[in-house]
Parts: sequence; structure tokens; C-alpha cells
Amino acid sequence: MSAAVEFSVLRRLFPYLWEYRGRVFLALALLTAAKLANISVPILMKTIVDGLSGPQAVAAVPVALLAAYGLLRLSSTVFNELRDIVFVKVAQSAMRRIALETFHHLHALSLRFHLERQTGGLTRDIERGTRGISTLLSFMVFSVLPTLLEIALVTGFLIYKFDIWFGVITVGALVLYVALTFSISEWRTAHRRAMNDMDSKANTKAVDSLLNYETVKYFGNERWEATRYDENLARYERAVVKSETSLGLLNAVQACVIAVAVSLLMWRAADGIVHGALTLGDLVMVNAMLIQLYIPLNFLGVMYREMKQAFTDMEKMFKLLGENREVADKPGAPPLAVTGGALRFEGVDFGYDERRPILKNVSFEIPAGHRVAVVGASGSGKSTLARLLFRFYDVNRGRIAIDGQDIRDVQQESVRAAIGIVPQDTVLFNDTIYYNIAYGRPAAAREEILAAADVAHIRAFIEALPDTWETTVGERGLKLSGGEKQRVSIARTVLKNPPILVFDEATSALDSKTEKSIQAELRQISENRTALVIAHRLSTVVDADQILVMHEGEIVERGNFRELMALEGRFAEMWRLQQEEDRNREAAVA
Repeated sequence: MSAAVEFSVLRRLFPYLWEYRGRVFLALALLTAAKLANISVPILMKTIVDGLSGPQAVAAVPVALLAAYGLLRLSSTVFNELRDIVFVKVAQSAMRRIALETFHHLHALSLRFHLERQTGGLTRDIERGTRGISTLLSFMVFSVLPTLLEIALVTGFLIYKFDIWFGVITVGALVLYVALTFSISEWRTAHRRAMNDMDSKANTKAVDSLLNYETVKYFGNERWEATRYDENLARYERAVVKSETSLGLLNAVQACVIAVAVSLLMWRAADGIVHGALTLGDLVMVNAMLIQLYIPLNFLGVMYREMKQAFTDMEKMFKLLGENREVADKPGAPPLAVTGGALRFEGVDFGYDERRPILKNVSFEIPAGHRVAVVGASGSGKSTLARLLFRFYDVNRGRIAIDGQDIRDVQQESVRAAIGIVPQDTVLFNDTIYYNIAYGRPAAAREEILAAADVAHIRAFIEALPDTWETTVGERGLKLSGGEKQRVSIARTVLKNPPILVFDEATSALDSKTEKSIQAELRQISENRTALVIAHRLSTVVDADQILVMHEGEIVERGNFRELMALEGRFAEMWRLQQEEDRNREAAVA
């Protein structure tokens, strides 16, 4: 990671620190007090040792000095603990707010982004990134400044009290130590990044495999999935070994530099005692100061490694925050004003890839309170209409309007609030049935949720379960049947109570008996609402006010059921084929 990127990360963190500047300044004051107390301990120790070295040793050492020594030791620890107490809210608040900002940003990104990402790796990147924020803030405030302060105090005192060589040896060791630490740590960063990548990939494989548990079982590929997972774990293992090996090398080099510097300084102090220039107390003081200097010097290496690791861990998370929103509200966009819920597609062109158009000059209108169905073969562009209506993507040409308002000119949130959908594949949260129905309008009262379940004809089923409303539905609702999931979806949409409804092949995956019962419920909830019905089964849309027939992204026929059958065109042919399939199925069952 370049210095420019690191500076950019620090600049992003600064506002979170500045918001709690009072706490930060208080923490820095406590930190300074702790370091001054720490430096005073060896100086006081010298006085005590020199007082004990004469024939009147006991009388020469006032009890006050011993009490002061203990007080300084205690105060250093107390000031450090107070510093941590004061600053913990700053670090945790920054971590929480940036994590929340990332979460909001991910939800604001387009469907295209989420379809191209793998959830397991994404969540691991966010987890490591938020951890890195706390690490970086703590080290910046409590490691960089205190370490520099303590080194400066010790070095300055040694030069002032003794001679220039004490300072030369100390500063020389420091420069060499820092240079070696930085260079080796930079080399280690590549191994750390590789380790993170392998960790994310292994986690992604595991999550993806477990989410598709049934598919794995259908094809008996447990061993295959385990092999794929183990391949990523093996790569992760190799990356960890390289990372830890390089860490051991760094620690050995740092220890060598410190050992040489301490030996040289102690030699200078011992030589001074031999020639009568220094006292025994001076030797003890130098030794104690060197020990205290060794701790921050050693911590400097740990600090640099941890900060580089934090920067590496945060890199991907901040890249996520840097992802541009493909679909964004215009500045000052007003909320959608729904009067009746009339829909209009005007000359809409769209393609997920510019080289492959999906919709071509699609135009139709659904008057408020009317029901329009869209039918056609798979891949004809039917479901794309729903995605564009929800503004998961913006059209390439033309416009989509609700009650005369272009949905690109109003707030996305208000557009989605006005539309309810019952999809073909109902995805439920791994929570209770009550939670999944209440998700349609989380602030709804319990009575409203029970009433929505009544409309969807699922309340009796729920209350017959052992755990009733508190029954968990499992990952993606796998504990419920297809019909049960659809009824939960219907209840959720009823609770939302939108003026516009979209049924995206809502019954195509169900058996005939369940399909007929759910179709009746769908008709009931769509009364007096604008409804767009995307259907595969033509028998489910015979009562629509208008039926649009799509082929290769274009509307090739439109009219009601009688009109389309009279045309003897594509719809009539599809109808005959489906009726023949139904007869053959019934004959096979009989």
C-alpha cells in the first residue's frame, strides 16, 4: 500500500477523532503524565541507590523517597489505565460509524455489484476492516506519540546528564532499528495480503457450499466440496507459514540491534564508574532507563507491523466505500407522489451488457387499479421489467413513470415503498415466521401482522406449529415448503400495503393444487391496486385486463385473452402447447 493511500485512510479517520476531540486531548494529557512518571522512576532510583551506598545508608535515605518511588510506579499505571478508559469510546464509536457507513453504502450499490460479488469474502473484508480501524486508532494515539515522546526524553536526559556518546549510541541504534523494521515489515506486507486473500477465498467457498447444501447433497459432491475447500486452506496455510517465518526473522533482527546498543551503553556507564566519573546509582539509572527505552523500541516494531496490517485489512473495506453507485438519486430529488399508481413504460431500451440488449423499445401502460400480465419464453425480458421498475438499474433509453413522474427524478426509497412484490423464489431471513412477515412493515402492530397472515391463509398453519409464530424458517426459508414460503411472501406484501403490486412468476414453481389456491389469494390482494403480473403459466392470467406477449426483448402482441386467441399468433400457440402439456401430465398421473 502506497504512502498516498495510507494518508488517504488517515484523512478519512480524522473527522471521527475530531468529533471527540475533548476526549482525545484528555487522553493525550494522561499519556504525557504517564510517560513523565515513567521517566522519573529511574532518576529517583539513582538517588535511593546512592543514599544506600554510604556507611549511614539507612539514615541517609528518607522514607519520603521510597514513598515517592512507589507513588511514581503507581501513577504511571493509573494514568495509562485512565487514558484507555477515556479513549475507548472514541475508538469504538469510529469503528461502529465506519462499519455502518459501509453497510449503508453496500445497500446503496446496484444489483449488478451484488450479483458479481461473493458474500462470504465480502463479509470477511468488512469484519477485518472494522477491526483494523480500532487497531489503527489505538496505535496512532497510544503508540506513535508516546513512543516518540519517551525516546526523546530518555535520549535528551542521557546526553544532558552524561556525554554525547550516550546519545550517539541511542540515536544510532534507534535509526538502525527503525530502518530494519520498516524494510522487513514492507516485505512482510505482501505475505500478509496473500494470507488475507486466501482466508477470504476459503471462507467464500465454505459459505457458498453451505448455502447450497441441498444441491451438494443432490449430486453427492460432499467430497468434491471438501477438496475445493481444502485447496484454499492449503494455500492459506502456506501464506501463514511465510508470514510467521518473516515475523520471526524480524523479531530476531530487532533483538540483535537492541542487545548491541544496550551492551555499548552499559560499557560506557561501567567505564565511567571505574574512572570515578559516575556513581553506582548512575549505573542503576542507566540500566533502568535502557530497559524502559527497550520496551517502546520493541513496541515500535510491533506497532509498525500492526499498523501495516491494519492498513492492509482496511484497504479492501475502503475500496468498497469507493465503489460508485450505479443508480443514485438526483440532488434534491423529491419523494414520489402516488395518486393512483398508474405505470407507464415509454420506449424503454435496456441491456445488462451494452453488447447484449435485453429490452428493445418497450412501451405499455397500466392504468391505476388495472391488472396487466406479461408472458413470453424464458429470456424474453419479462423479469427485467420488474428490476427496472424497482430501479435496481436505470434504463439505457426511454423512461419509466409512476403517476406521470419519471422514477429517475424522485427518491429511490419512495419508489420502492410504493411497490410490493411476490417473487417466484421467495427468500426468507433465517429468523422466525413472525419476523419474516413483519419485515413488510417492521413498525406494524401485532394485530396487523396477524390480519396479513389471515389474508394469505397461513395463520392456521402457523398456529398449528409447535413454536407457532416463533418457528424459525431456516437459511433462506428451507424449512418451509414452496407454498408455505409463498404465503409468507404474500402476507409480507399485504402488510406493506403498497398501491402497486408485482407478481414475478409467483406460482410457476408450485404444484397445480397449491398454484390454484395461491392464485386466488393473489387476485384478492390485487383488487383495486395496479398490478404487473409476470407469468409463465398462461392459465393464471386469462382474467388480466391486458396481456403483453414478449419475444426477444420486444412486445410482439398485446390484448386481452379473447383478442390474443383470435389473433392465432404466438400467444395462441403458447396456449395450445401448455394445454397439451397439462393433458399429457394428467394422463400420466391417471
